[in-house]
Amino acid sequence: ETVAALKGIPTREEIVEMLGNEIVDVTFQKLSGDERKTKCTLTPSMLPPAQRDDQLSQTKIRNLEAKPLVVWAIDIEPSAWRSFRYDRVKKVEIDKYYGNGHEDGANY
Repeated sequence: ETVAALKGIPTREEIVEMLGNEIVDVTFQKLSGDERKTKCTLTPSMLPPAQRDDQLSQTKIRNLEAKPLVVWAIDIEPSAWRSFRYDRVKKVEIDKYYGNGHEDGANY
């Protein structure tokens, strides 16, 4: 909550909730110092199925909440698991183009 208040961003829990319902543009500072903006989501219909032969997908799906400062999500461009540290997040916005993250587009 302190990080959220200081930076003017949602709490980690609010970001995870947003990701579960929307496609979200998240801007964060990578460990290298570079800035990255991703379009990401945890919308169930957009998550790739865990593959028995793909240990990484099984691990990510099981451990979405495992590290309190790390947020895991699917980057939709390209469709791949990505993570970012919550304390390095600079900006969080619902993606205006993709809207609510559902295949039929925005509902507004």
